[in-house]
Amino acid sequence: MDVRTAANYRPTKPELAVFVSGVTSMGLEILAVRLIAPQFGSHIYTVGGILTVVLAALSLGYWQGGKRASTATNREMSWLLLGTAVYVAVVIYASDFLLRYTATLALPPRYAALPAAIILFGPPTYLLGFISPYAAELSQKRGTGEASGHVYALGTIGSILGSGATTFVLIPGLSIDGIGLLFGLILVGTAVVLNLPTLPRKPVLTSVVVLLLLVAATGAGPVAIDHRGDVVYQTQTAHQELEIVDDGNERTMYLDGARHSAVDLEDPDRHVFEYTTYFHLPMLMTDDVEDVDNVLFIGGGGYTGPQDFEEQYDVDIDVVEIDPEVTDAAEDYFGLEHDENMTSHVYDGRQFLQNTDETYDLIVLDAYKQDQVPFHLTTVEFMDLVSERLTDDGIFHANVIAAPNGPAAEFYHAQQGTMDEVFPDTYAFRTSDSSAIQNIQIVATNEENGFAEADLQERNEDRELSVDLADQIDNHLGDPDPDAPVLRDDRGEVDSLLDPMLGQRYVIEETGGSPSSEPPAALAPVA
Repeated sequence: MDVRTAANYRPTKPELAVFVSGVTSMGLEILAVRLIAPQFGSHIYTVGGILTVVLAALSLGYWQGGKRASTATNREMSWLLLGTAVYVAVVIYASDFLLRYTATLALPPRYAALPAAIILFGPPTYLLGFISPYAAELSQKRGTGEASGHVYALGTIGSILGSGATTFVLIPGLSIDGIGLLFGLILVGTAVVLNLPTLPRKPVLTSVVVLLLLVAATGAGPVAIDHRGDVVYQTQTAHQELEIVDDGNERTMYLDGARHSAVDLEDPDRHVFEYTTYFHLPMLMTDDVEDVDNVLFIGGGGYTGPQDFEEQYDVDIDVVEIDPEVTDAAEDYFGLEHDENMTSHVYDGRQFLQNTDETYDLIVLDAYKQDQVPFHLTTVEFMDLVSERLTDDGIFHANVIAAPNGPAAEFYHAQQGTMDEVFPDTYAFRTSDSSAIQNIQIVATNEENGFAEADLQERNEDRELSVDLADQIDNHLGDPDPDAPVLRDDRGEVDSLLDPMLGQRYVIEETGGSPSSEPPAALAPVA
């Protein structure tokens, strides 16, 4: 096709239908991940399950559509598009209820997201699968090969546009309901165009009814009481769903439904989450607190850790937070103020270390996607990079979520074993007396020192830090497991190591109160 021909090209109605079906089917697939992940996690089982359901539904639609294609008409394609739009309205209105209901089904954790994916996205994808064989049958191209090739090309171009636009434009700019409404409007509009120029009464009235359903579903979602408290801010960022929730005097930042930071509004100096007090342990392992000048936090969240360090120590702090909207929320809701001692960087943690020449006395890894450190920040290659960016006597502190013993401790043992491959000494500390999944703190030193608990207790008494770490030191766990696997970039072992944790209760100890726990569905590590 030359430039002049391309400029004068006008798609036929079947071509428009297959293009729109490609846009919406792929857009809904991307949207499915954002909708289902907060309930079931963004790990490989959720993403792979969604892909499996979508491909299976499309294949079934292709097959059934091919069997009926001999009687295909533009009118029939318009009914398929309207039917898909109706189901999109159902997804907009009832998705929260359906997600909560399917989460209660007694299924192995790795398959837990499948019912939600099937119920929410199986039917609309199945209906869209009819469009391609119908369009091929109605194509003006000569020959089966040319017609099918043309349809596949248009559908794929539509899928590319749907995927790219949803990922890079719609999700950062609109709510999930807003995106669903947009796809519904596109489907209804295309259905109307397929009936032009006659505009029969029944399709037109149906289109109006479906349009009203979409608007009503978007504006009148089911009323629900949020058990977490008052949601004072909510948005969809390019990376995740971000919520700020007030419960009494505690304010919590939720990312994709998981708690990441908390502050006491009446006592901002209080460590709401017990594990953040452990961030001060490296100050007992350095020869002199005054020797710590440069600190790097990988993962900002509500910036409670960096702000605490800024207040307690005479240090310069760099914070790497991949999501700029999280930093904005920390400024608006967690009192974050950037001054000459604190600098934020919008970067992936590993990329930042690769691109900087700065060295640090302390690096704190507190980056999470829901409840797991991203895979590329767990491997021995990453640990080598961390060691290179530390001073000769620098210290690395990693916050890990796992159980202290039993099958659910496999990831913690692997993470400490991986760090032990690079650093001369590693120390692990539990944050809860229970055997439940919790925050386990692993500290690694760039020089060999062989601290015993008594050494740390003595330093704790002598140094009088802002936090008394006696109880934290008592929670020291044993030496690294010599049989634990070493995590590497080219080996995808993380998901299998995390399997025993799926569906189990995750305990977050809070200071000055009882331990708080996430529901089992919230413990959903990512790939």
